[in-house]
Amino acid sequence: MMTLHLITDFIGLDYVAGDSPVSYWYEGYCPQTGKLLTLPRTPFVEAIASGLRQQLATDARYSHEGKMYGVLLVETAAGEQRVLKAFSGLLHGRSTVAGWVGAIEGKELALEEARTLDMLAAMKQELIALQQIPERQEYATLVQDFETRWQQLTILHRDRKQQRQSQRQVFQDTLAGVALVEVLAQLDEQSRQDGIDRKLFKRQRDRLLQPLQQAIEQADKRTHELKQQRKSLSRQLQALMHASYRLSNFAGESLPLQQLMAGSLPTGTGACCAPKLLHYAATHDLKPLAMAEFWWGSPSTNGEKVQGEFYGACAERCQPLMGFLLSGLQRRSPQPPLQRGAMRSPHPPEDRGAIRSPQPPLQRGAKNGFVSPFSRRIKGDLQDLCIQTKESILYEDEWLIAVNKPPGLLSVPGRYSDRYDSVVSRLRYLLPDGMAIAASHRLDLETSGILLLTRDRASYRHLSQQFQQRRVRKVYEAVLAGCVRQESGTIQLPLWGDPSDRPYQKIDARGKPSLTEFQVIARSKDSTRIQFFPLTGRTHQLRVHAADSRGLGIPILGDRLYGCRAQVERLHLHARELCFEHPYSGKSISLYAETPF
Repeated sequence: MMTLHLITDFIGLDYVAGDSPVSYWYEGYCPQTGKLLTLPRTPFVEAIASGLRQQLATDARYSHEGKMYGVLLVETAAGEQRVLKAFSGLLHGRSTVAGWVGAIEGKELALEEARTLDMLAAMKQELIALQQIPERQEYATLVQDFETRWQQLTILHRDRKQQRQSQRQVFQDTLAGVALVEVLAQLDEQSRQDGIDRKLFKRQRDRLLQPLQQAIEQADKRTHELKQQRKSLSRQLQALMHASYRLSNFAGESLPLQQLMAGSLPTGTGACCAPKLLHYAATHDLKPLAMAEFWWGSPSTNGEKVQGEFYGACAERCQPLMGFLLSGLQRRSPQPPLQRGAMRSPHPPEDRGAIRSPQPPLQRGAKNGFVSPFSRRIKGDLQDLCIQTKESILYEDEWLIAVNKPPGLLSVPGRYSDRYDSVVSRLRYLLPDGMAIAASHRLDLETSGILLLTRDRASYRHLSQQFQQRRVRKVYEAVLAGCVRQESGTIQLPLWGDPSDRPYQKIDARGKPSLTEFQVIARSKDSTRIQFFPLTGRTHQLRVHAADSRGLGIPILGDRLYGCRAQVERLHLHARELCFEHPYSGKSISLYAETPF
């Protein structure tokens, strides 16, 4: 099958391009000249990508594993326009698939990769099997049964003890001598028998649970061993891949990936769509015209990428390579004004296109890497997101600070640099004592509302204990995408995160106990405004308790991860109220943030 495709393989002959502006620009600075190089994502290439999406939708296999897909519109040496398509990482467990741009590595690495991937796939299946051994479910069921019976036995023995105490008082008032001694001995015997019953109950419980617990411990031990082996294999393969990767550009240069990105390389570097597509074009005398990347399949691990949406170059793996990959292009697309949400250049607009001295490869955390551009634009972003306005600082003293977090902003920095931007990182930059700032709890990326942060370790420990002991009162307001019939109620369903399908949470007996109370505020024709009172703080608790049929059976409006298909701008979930005890004064603090929807 040909790697170079006709445009009509994706869109019909009757397609008419509109006059919509370019929605995104891939960009990077040429390492030799310092000049800003760009490649657009045009409406035309988005239409081609939409055609690819339609093809993926016809095959269920593509829905099982979420990943990025990309298309590159190119011009051949004969002046004809063609399309390349690529996937990030692996597709159906393989790096090379007919009709797709393959991996950058050579044949020797491909053989080693195939062998390692087979081993990793086998480990994954064994890990899933270990997580699903029947002993886990049997243990959970028996523990719940024994807890119920123990509570019943405790209540029975407590009632008997109270009866014996009453009887002793009556007998001591009405009897004497031998008769009193005999009846008191009978009561003591009853007490001893209750104690024996409790011991026998515990022995029976331990006898049944101990072998199950041993099986679970063995499975957990094996799971830990497999994860360590998997990590080691992955690191070995990643090191081999990084050592063999060589990227080419349109200036005829070919450099090792390790030379282009000094320092520790993030996992997956070089396996993303954009580098694969541009490298292939450069090595096959093809001229890039426009490119588009989108996510397809199950949601990404962090829950941010959803099926069918377009995304730009990832900040950690692709963006540092863009300047090199685009070098040598003869035709430059005009640079439009930056739009909100588009990838920003680390240099001001008036410097675009200026000749600069060559810049070294970007490094994670380096001043000319990802942290510095964030620092340069943070004040503007803070103003845009209202983090530094009086209205958004809900409470502040020398120990605490509470903000009204906007949707679309992380509570705390993520693991990688492209997820560094957050409330905590912004406050650390903004405040003189910012480096001590810590979040006492978290809100989901798309959830808005009250986020409480501490300014010293003692306050953090104190508030963490309050959250753990359920002494903090939390009230959330939401709009559900349907009508809830009940006026109020309680949802008590355990939540479990399937390790093979993160970050998705589901109702499962293996999960952690989760408790939510709710109260309907108002109803409309096709929605319900509701307030939630979470008594536990599990990941996605309110979202799952709302969406699952065993809960309310209606997803929160805008919650695409859990089944809402309505076209709305945001997740309609807001942390409206928070009540807690001040860690130093001991006074009760009540905070309120008006619901913005």
